Amino acid sequence: MKKIDDRLHHVWRPYTQMQTEAPPLKAVRTEGAEIFLDDGRRLIDGIASWWTACHGYNHSHITNAIKLQLEKMPHVMFGGLTHEPALELGQRLANVLPGVGTDSALKHVFFCDSGSVAVEIALKMAAQYWRNNGQPERIKFICFRHAYHGDTMGAMSVCDPEEGMHSHFKGFYPEQILTALPRTQDEINNFSNFLQRERRSVAAVILEPLVQAAGGMKFHKPGVLRSIKAACKANDVLFIADEIATGFGRTGTMFACEQAEIAPDIICLGKAMTGGSISMAATAANDQIWQAFQSNHISDSFMHGPTYMANPLGCAAANACLDLFRAGDWRSQTREIEDHFSQSLEVCRSLPGVVDVRSKGAIGVVQVSDGSKLSELREYFVSEGVWVRPFGDIIYLMPPFTLTNLQLSHLTDAVSNITRLWSKL
Repeated sequence: MKKIDDRLHHVWRPYTQMQTEAPPLKAVRTEGAEIFLDDGRRLIDGIASWWTACHGYNHSHITNAIKLQLEKMPHVMFGGLTHEPALELGQRLANVLPGVGTDSALKHVFFCDSGSVAVEIALKMAAQYWRNNGQPERIKFICFRHAYHGDTMGAMSVCDPEEGMHSHFKGFYPEQILTALPRTQDEINNFSNFLQRERRSVAAVILEPLVQAAGGMKFHKPGVLRSIKAACKANDVLFIADEIATGFGRTGTMFACEQAEIAPDIICLGKAMTGGSISMAATAANDQIWQAFQSNHISDSFMHGPTYMANPLGCAAANACLDLFRAGDWRSQTREIEDHFSQSLEVCRSLPGVVDVRSKGAIGVVQVSDGSKLSELREYFVSEGVWVRPFGDIIYLMPPFTLTNLQLSHLTDAVSNITRLWSKL
């Protein structure tokens, strides 16, 4: 039996009851789409390290950019200073974000270091926008069932408190306005009327476009997203798109909003922004938002500033990641992954207890009727040579785009085999 590392009790792990859960596997290196363990095993990563390693691990173009930047300047404060990697990244993001070339362009980028903080910034930005425009009472946010936007306080407040992971903290974070995502025309009309009634207290609507990820990988159609944005515009309510999970190619387009042909007022970015190499995130806003903060009064300035914002190493990695997106291989890669998922995972639909099978871009989902035993099957995925972490009532795949056909088949075969095992429990 392998000896348990005594040092483990010093490290507090995420979402884990450490008294009962088995010790974590020890990773020693990564390469391509694989994680190598200290006992010699290698696992095909089916979830790209929480959806970050879009171009695969250790991509030489990204790691070389970080190395070069490390030799020049690993970090410098962003208050009163700037640097070339941040200037380049801000311009490049502005040139690829939804709405580019229109009045809705997201030209103004505020850097930070994690997705949750990007959401916090978006919420504060929206609330201060209305304060600066003489409507300080507009501080509430409308969010949706199955929403998940992060684990910090403001982000928790716009998550679904029942479906998500934050029911323990009810009463700690501010209460927002939670509603069902409108899908039919009648529901959309009702939502628009609801916005009209509530608008005097509402700063913004926040939504993960096309895919509500950590809330259960719930999909909605581009038309739904387009209608929500239209309702916001008609009622003079800001729209925030949380593209932390959906951005950077994951849904088959660079950003999910593109499929609805809309541009949000504010967008949150993170996860795959640096290709899984280093923590980096951003919040970008259109000119309307930006102008509300421009005046001769310091009190109108945006009052936020993460210590490591615009970290040069993160900016260098993100610029290199954008180079790889510009090359264009990801488009055919995500199409091939979506086609494979839609065909190979379909065999699970006929299994007892399987509720739904769905795919979108490089996302594949098998939803079951009872998720209480899914977490117990995680070790079986390891025995199959893959790294997959079911949660709630879903087994899902969000792998690196760079999988080989053999690796892709290995992943979906493992999901099929273990779903079949689950159906017999």
